[in-house]
Amino acid sequence: MSDKSKIYTRTGDKGETSLFGGERVAKTHQRIIAIGSVDELNAALGTVAALTKSKKIRVELEKIQSDLFSLGSELANTGGKTSIDLIKTQSLERSIDYMDKQLKPLVNFILPGGSPDASQAQLARSISRRAEREVLKLNEREKVNAETTKYLNRLSDFLFVLARYLNKKSKFQEVVWKGSISKVLTDKKKV
Repeated sequence: MSDKSKIYTRTGDKGETSLFGGERVAKTHQRIIAIGSVDELNAALGTVAALTKSKKIRVELEKIQSDLFSLGSELANTGGKTSIDLIKTQSLERSIDYMDKQLKPLVNFILPGGSPDASQAQLARSISRRAEREVLKLNEREKVNAETTKYLNRLSDFLFVLARYLNKKSKFQEVVWKGSISKVLTDKKKV
């Protein structure tokens, strides 16, 4: 096997990696942290897709995964072409609206969980929120496509509604959060 066909390059062994265009940056650079969070989100979506029984949802998740690859590429290409646009964000909004119309209005906080695919969608939602924060933190230092953060924000909304929708389709009852901060604090004093 030649060195060019090996998965490892050894170029990152000293804590640096390359952006598109060859610029070397520390693996702890905020841009790399943001890219890593988007990558983790993409992997989490792959798990939701693997767990769901719905071909329609699987196809939609694969489209979103493709968008996330484009988003990660965009983050790795400083000053490069943007690929996340209003059309992609609006597509998420249409999906949210479609699923939400089939759900009971939410009047309480619900605990993340339920069916395996819904539980994983909730985990992906929390990763999406972190990815959004990391991209916003990057934007404080270096300009990021404004539609990117809107897309990640809407994606977390999509994943929340998707989790509820998957639970409904699987006939899993949502578990309402019954606690309150004051009750929790009062109960701690009794211990």
